[in-house]
Amino acid sequence: MEIKVLGTGCANCKATMKLIEEAVAAQGLTVQVQKVEDIQDIMRYGVMSTPGVVIDGKVVHAGGVPGKDKIASWLAAAR
Repeated sequence: MEIKVLGTGCANCKATMKLIEEAVAAQGLTVQVQKVEDIQDIMRYGVMSTPGVVIDGKVVHAGGVPGKDKIASWLAAAR
């Protein structure tokens, strides 16, 4: 599983990255989590509002910090 957090480095993007890393660790998963900050790369996903979250190439979230429950459901669905 590969997770990308899309965002230019704002507080919401950093919070999203931290929440995802915590959820991955809590579930004991081996996941590559990557931060994508380049605007051109973000635009390729069609995300207009950050933070965005991409799991295995599919955009699952855009705009605002996702809740812990939502992140857990993404991880469960992607297994």
